[in-house]
Amino acid sequence: MKELDRQSQIRALHYANESEINELIEYNVSQFQLDNWDRGFSLPLEDELHLSVWQEYYLEAKQIGVLEALRKRLVQLNFVIAKDMSITQLYRSATRKGELALETQQKKGLELQSQELELRIHQTIAGKIPIIIAKKRSDFVALIQALTKKNEPQPIPDSMGACIIGGYNNWDRIRQYRQRWSDRASPQKSEADWQVEFKKMLPQKDVSSAVLGLDADNLQELSLNIRLEHECTHYLTRRLLGSMRNNLLDETIADYQGIVAAHGSYRGDWFLHFMGLGGDGYRSGGRLENYRGDPELSDGAFAVLQSLIRNVARNLEDFDRQYYHDRARSDREKLVVFLALIDSTIIDLATADGVDALMGQAAKAKDRLRQLDISFSDSHIPKTTQN
Repeated sequence: MKELDRQSQIRALHYANESEINELIEYNVSQFQLDNWDRGFSLPLEDELHLSVWQEYYLEAKQIGVLEALRKRLVQLNFVIAKDMSITQLYRSATRKGELALETQQKKGLELQSQELELRIHQTIAGKIPIIIAKKRSDFVALIQALTKKNEPQPIPDSMGACIIGGYNNWDRIRQYRQRWSDRASPQKSEADWQVEFKKMLPQKDVSSAVLGLDADNLQELSLNIRLEHECTHYLTRRLLGSMRNNLLDETIADYQGIVAAHGSYRGDWFLHFMGLGGDGYRSGGRLENYRGDPELSDGAFAVLQSLIRNVARNLEDFDRQYYHDRARSDREKLVVFLALIDSTIIDLATADGVDALMGQAAKAKDRLRQLDISFSDSHIPKTTQN
C-alpha cells in the first residue's frame, strides 16, 4: 500500500491529524527481511549451535533441579537482585570474563520464593528452543531481572508474562567450545590464537531460551500453550526474517499464532483482552503500553493505534474464519498465513478492506511457496520434552 493510501485510510477511519498520521506511518515500517524466504529450506530448521549444551542442562536438571543446574552455567543466577549489583567487581568479572569466585559459587545466589521451575526443550518450526517456566510471578520477575536487567531491581511490567532471553555470552558454552578447539588445535596454538578464535565466536550470542511466568491464576494449559507459541513465533521471525522487535505488528502475529495453537481458531476478543482493550475503553497498564515504540507514540497517536487494533482484531477473526473455511490447518497452510501476516502492517490489517487484502496476501504467499524448495519433515512439528 502506498504512503498516500495509508494516510487517507488512517484519516478516513480514525480522524487522525497530520502529525499523528506521520507518527503511525513511521511506527509501521517493517523490519522483516522478506528476501530471506527466497531460498529453499527444510522445516523445522536445524537447531542452533547452543541447543546441544541446553540438552545437557535439561538432563542434569532432571537430577538436581532446574535452578541448581542453571546456576552452574548461567553466572547471573549466582547473584541476588540488588541495587548497583551490576557495577560490583565480582559481578563484572563473572558476566564479562566468566570468572566466578569460589565464595560466590558457594552462596545461594538468586533468591526465589518457590523454586518451582520447569525446563523444557520445545520443538518449533524454527528449531528447538529451551523454555524455562516459573510458576510463581515473583520468581518470573527475579529471573527476568537477573537475565535481562543485570541483576538490578528494575521494574518488570505486570503485563509481561513471557520473555525471549538473548544477546548474552553463555560462559559454559564458551568453555566447552574452547576445550573442543584446544583438543583439535596443533601444539603450536597459543593464548593469542585462542583470542582470535574467541573473537570469531563472540558475535554468535545466544538467543537461547524463553522464560514464561505462570502465577497461581494462570496455571491452565491454555495459557501455557498461548505463551509457548507466542514466544516461539518471535524466535521464528528472528531466525528467518532477521528481526524480533518490541512492536505491535510482531505482537499481533505472535498472539495470532498463540491463540490459534491453544484454541484451534482465532479469537479477536482474547487478543483485545490481552492488550488491555476489552470492553469499550483501554485498561491502563495493559500490554499495549509496552509497544508504544521508541520514541514513544504521542498520546493522540496512541489513541488512534487503539482504534486501529480493534479493527485488526475484527479483521483477523473474519480472515481466519474465511481462509480456513474449507482448509485443514496443516503446517503448510499455517506457513501461508504467517507469510501473509509478515508482509502486512497494522494499518493494512486495520483497513476496511483488510480481510480481502489479507486473502490476497495469502494467495501470493501460496504461489511463492510453490516456487520455493521447502519441505516439511514432520506433519506435527510442535513437540516438547518435559522435565
